[in-house]
Amino acid sequence: MEWTGARYADQPTVEVTTWVAATPEKVWPLVSDVTRMPEFSEELQSACWVDGARGPAVGARFVGRSRHDALGEWETTCTVVACDPGRVFSWAVGDPAEPSAVWRFALEPGDGGTTLSQWMRMGPGRSGLSFAIDAMPEKEQKIVFVRLREFERGMTATLERIRQGAEA
Repeated sequence: MEWTGARYADQPTVEVTTWVAATPEKVWPLVSDVTRMPEFSEELQSACWVDGARGPAVGARFVGRSRHDALGEWETTCTVVACDPGRVFSWAVGDPAEPSAVWRFALEPGDGGTTLSQWMRMGPGRSGLSFAIDAMPEKEQKIVFVRLREFERGMTATLERIRQGAEA
């Protein structure tokens, strides 16, 4: 992926894909149950449904708590923006009208298994990264590049853990 020169306002994206030797019906509960996501993610520490939500549905909200060595700890409220069981699960971080990020899992059946991808887009709303950019605007492109590489590595590890769980 090419991110050199990307700025936060460009809303750069990253996507990672893997093949899972399991049906979408077996993979779906692993990607759509946000309370299980910390099992698969290095950065996400906990997640829980709020406002009476009990599971994935468009409009359902959850709170995620994350930790990063350089960024500290933080909490975000997310809103499910797409939920097509066995196919797509996506959420906006912060205000759904102007999220700080949008994340998505997509599942595609085929070859006796599932092609699973995880995608994310930065912005357009402000995020914790915005504070680093504000403090060092001359380093914005490097800050964005480094964070996208971190997301790519984290997403690769997440998909591998999900694959192992679905194939077990």
